[in-house]
Amino acid sequence: MSAGAREPHKVDQSEPLLEVRGLAKEYAEHGPFARSRRVVVAFDEVNFSIRRGTTLALVGESGAGKSTLARCLAFLEPPTRGEIWFEGVNLLALSKQEHIPVCRKIQLIHQDPASALNPGMTAAEIIAEPLAIQRLGTKDEQRARAIELMRRVGLSADSAGKRPLEFSGGQRQRLAIARALALEPSVLILDEACSGLDLQTQELILDLLAGLRAALGMSFIYVSHDLRAVSDFADEVAVMYQGRIVEHRASADLFEDPKDPYTRELLGAMPSMESICAGRLIGASR
Repeated sequence: MSAGAREPHKVDQSEPLLEVRGLAKEYAEHGPFARSRRVVVAFDEVNFSIRRGTTLALVGESGAGKSTLARCLAFLEPPTRGEIWFEGVNLLALSKQEHIPVCRKIQLIHQDPASALNPGMTAAEIIAEPLAIQRLGTKDEQRARAIELMRRVGLSADSAGKRPLEFSGGQRQRLAIARALALEPSVLILDEACSGLDLQTQELILDLLAGLRAALGMSFIYVSHDLRAVSDFADEVAVMYQGRIVEHRASADLFEDPKDPYTRELLGAMPSMESICAGRLIGASR
């Protein structure tokens, strides 16, 4: 199934699974003098919610604050202020011990799986590692789960003993997805997960994700600078510009009638389907 052939699914109208309220991240930069200091704002006053089984795309140019926001949502960095509500609980009010079971339910897939995956570990070991860290199951059960997840994401069980550099770029991304699924998350955050892949591989990965969403009822936060990639994949799109969300609407509405000038600028920079198809034909003829 190609990207354009994906069937839209109905948005769940129940209570939000994840809700972000007034979230901000600031960094203090120290100058050459002891007292010189300035504050750099990565993002500020970010508000959005996502419902179970739906996909929110965060789009914007490099430096908009998307990746930093993704890291804060995955608890890899602490936000400066604001609230993150998950299943009705403000996660930022929890203790470190209380965070542990919740963190399992929100997983992040990094932009470059080659640098995020341990090159010295086998595929099965990489996928099973989160289970080992959380002490879930025996070693045999962890390996069996890893093999099961490899099959689910379209990797052969015969490649369980291979290391990351023995896989192609698309296969490494599938491996990263399998690892993220090990703890059965409710929310999967994908930070530019397809940006380094060719168009055909991007479509295959998006098809895989759409299938997982339908089968497992997961929610996705898909971080991207590529509006074309999210046009038929996301239920809602939030456009970030200079650390703020300037437009957040249903995907179909945003593409049909963008309101913010920056959104219109991004849409104007999108390649047409004719140019994409022409590029494929040229590549195939070489």
